[in-house]
Amino acid sequence: MSIRLKLLICIPLLVLLMSSVSFVLFESGKNVQESYHLMMNRIMLYKEVSYEVGENMRSLNRFIMQVDPESFPEVEKHLAAVMDLRSRLDGMATIGGSELPLKNYSHIIDTFLEQTGRLITEIEGQDANTLAGAYIEAEQTQRFIREEAQELVDLELDQYKPIYGEIMQTTGKLNGLGSLLVITAALLSICMAVWLSGSITGPIRRLVATAKQISKGRMDTKAPESVNNDEISILCRAFNGMIDNIQELMKENIKSAEKDRLVKELELKMLQSQINPHFLFNTLNSIAKLAYLEGASRTSDLTVSVSRLLRYNLQKLDQAVPLREEVEHLNEYINIQRARFRDRIAFVIEVDEEALDGMVPCLTLQPIFENAFVHGLEQMEEGAVLSLSIRCYGEEVDIRISDNGAGMSRETVERLIGSIQKETATFSGKGQSTGLGTHNVFKRLHLFFDGQQRIEINSSEGEGTEVRFRLPLVSA
Repeated sequence: MSIRLKLLICIPLLVLLMSSVSFVLFESGKNVQESYHLMMNRIMLYKEVSYEVGENMRSLNRFIMQVDPESFPEVEKHLAAVMDLRSRLDGMATIGGSELPLKNYSHIIDTFLEQTGRLITEIEGQDANTLAGAYIEAEQTQRFIREEAQELVDLELDQYKPIYGEIMQTTGKLNGLGSLLVITAALLSICMAVWLSGSITGPIRRLVATAKQISKGRMDTKAPESVNNDEISILCRAFNGMIDNIQELMKENIKSAEKDRLVKELELKMLQSQINPHFLFNTLNSIAKLAYLEGASRTSDLTVSVSRLLRYNLQKLDQAVPLREEVEHLNEYINIQRARFRDRIAFVIEVDEEALDGMVPCLTLQPIFENAFVHGLEQMEEGAVLSLSIRCYGEEVDIRISDNGAGMSRETVERLIGSIQKETATFSGKGQSTGLGTHNVFKRLHLFFDGQQRIEINSSEGEGTEVRFRLPLVSA
């Protein structure tokens, strides 16, 4: 279980648990509050009736006895209030299963309303003694209402006393249950917090201890892996994998260091027996001059060509050279091949001077010529033709190298073209080649011109081969 899933389970669970406890306590308090509210509403209704009846009598006293006409609106107001409270009594439930107390109370209020109404309507046609008698009757009814209201309050209290006892008993039980739930929730929260923190911090502490041991150089230490598939377990496995990789790299470095030591020893021994290429170049020049002095001009020319070819090959392959130097170098190579094949091979070179200033990678043309010799023309006894055509078309240079030799199959052509897209070049090294195959030439052209070059190979078995380069004209 992942740490994120643990948190998503534990935190909502704790919140739900505490919410449940709060809801239970709230509901228990709500029931008690509703019962108390119901009882108080009935008692307050009795009190309000008594108050409004008394106020009605006081205002009626000012209106009748003190002959105060301004108090009449107040009489009407309190009388309307008493009537409203009387209507509310009709919707109340009975007390203790008996309707009699509440009906008696309602009838007394009706009597009071009737007496008060008759007193107000007949006030002008009665003498003072009659009005006083009617007022005294209404006042006596008011006392009955107050006394009956007190009896109803006592009945309400008697009725709600056992209910109140049950409510208090239930409340006590709920309070105990609430306390138990709070303690249980707190304990569960503590246990879940300890479990969650332990499942996170425990593996981290062990991982830190392992890292400290590794920092001291003890590479054989491993972090303890847990069976849980959480993030820390994945981290421990990755940490152990990193330790294994470091150990493998250390072993490989030790082997590599030993190998480098052996290679350096071998290089030292080879240097002791190696002939300096520049010494060989100077020796060939001396042989060419000596042959010229002795009258062997053809031998001298051939030796000079070999010397120049050697000097050109001593350049770094990553250098760019003008196409002119490539053509000159190719002429030296042709001179050597003419000395070897004599009239068996004819060379045709057509060069546009404007194109010779363009830059190309070193040793671009010679490997293609070598490939034509080795694979196409070497087995022909006569009639072999190898041609080079260089033309300039605006901002492009068109180079064509063609022969009438053995040719290649379509699969070979496709493999050569496909090698341009490969990450590494392949070196042929076959026969008398310099070791730089056509794959290498294609790859270096691709890198030098940043993929802007176009290379085409047209060949059929028995009909010869044409290699065509369309290169951007790049000046020095």
